[in-house]
Amino acid sequence: MNRRAGNAGPSLSTLAFVESPVQLLNVLEWAHTHALSGAAGAQASGPGAARSVPPQVRRTVADGEPSAGRDLTVVVLSPTDPMTRGQLRRMADLARDEGYEVRWEEARGGTTAPFHTIGGLAGALRRADRIVMGDPFSRYVQLLLTITRARDLVVVDDGTATMEFVAQLARGERLVRWHRKGGRPGPRDLLFAPVSSSARRRLTPSAGRRVEVFSSMPVEEVPDGVTVTANGFGWTRARFGPPRITKGADMVGTSLVETGVVDGDRYVEAVRGLAKAHGADRYFAHRRESTEKLRRLATETGLEIVRPDLPLELIARRGPIGRTILSFPSTVVHTLPLALAGTGVRIAVCDIDPAWLTEHASPRAQGFLSGVTGTAKDVHRLASVAAPA
Repeated sequence: MNRRAGNAGPSLSTLAFVESPVQLLNVLEWAHTHALSGAAGAQASGPGAARSVPPQVRRTVADGEPSAGRDLTVVVLSPTDPMTRGQLRRMADLARDEGYEVRWEEARGGTTAPFHTIGGLAGALRRADRIVMGDPFSRYVQLLLTITRARDLVVVDDGTATMEFVAQLARGERLVRWHRKGGRPGPRDLLFAPVSSSARRRLTPSAGRRVEVFSSMPVEEVPDGVTVTANGFGWTRARFGPPRITKGADMVGTSLVETGVVDGDRYVEAVRGLAKAHGADRYFAHRRESTEKLRRLATETGLEIVRPDLPLELIARRGPIGRTILSFPSTVVHTLPLALAGTGVRIAVCDIDPAWLTEHASPRAQGFLSGVTGTAKDVHRLASVAAPA
């Protein structure tokens, strides 16, 4: 555990902003690592169950009475995607079970929603001693950073984007998601540029500002003054599992097609080849994968398509899960070995063939994806599969 003097424990008023289930999971992991206490202890009700606190304790927190858990308030900036919203609601329940206050904001529920959300959060932002965020690239979060006076800022994992954020911060570059880097800024990018620049300055450590990055991803270029704390998924292992291991193989989906990086036909061919070669039965869909693509995968590969109701780290830890998990380069090649430590499950990663990339893919997409796989620990690296005949 990496604690910093004056920046750990429940003495600081902390406001966390999340926009995805994985971000909320990693806020809980961060709170566990820094020993922030919830409203009450909890007891598991059986193998694979999450802790829960008595209903009367949860009501006390909701009614606004003092408790240790109120030192951490999680603000969900809810997206509109039904799959993401469903997982976020499940994660919000787990956070409440830990005794933390959760504030659900319909941040994208119409043209006036952002104004209502930001206006309603302004007072809490100014009072907070510490801000935790899951996505420093988010325009919503960057806008909120212009309001806060917090001296402590924490960035928790939002997947492979964390690696890019730290590298860009170290090099003093503007904050741009890796799959968009190399493209020309659009009109909205130019309009928002002053806010983005302000956010980058606020995320740069100074004499009066401390910055922590809480990550399970490899961080090689550490900016001066930034504290990096390892996310070992201790909360996940303590609350779930160990899982029942099946004899077969499971496959993890990716949204690389949806983000315009990988060609859809090539992706389906690769999934079919991997499933046949390794005897995979199930395909755990990424929350951003399109219904049309998943329907095609089910038809052309014979895989059972599973839409998880929680982040995959929790699904895998809860079980049952295959003895081998097949994945393309993504966050899970770093997180699953930690969440499944000691279970004997093997993580196998298939590289992305350069021929699969679309003409719109960022010029640095291949190198970035290769780096995601190459820096992962405790995984078995597979050569990219050839298209089936």
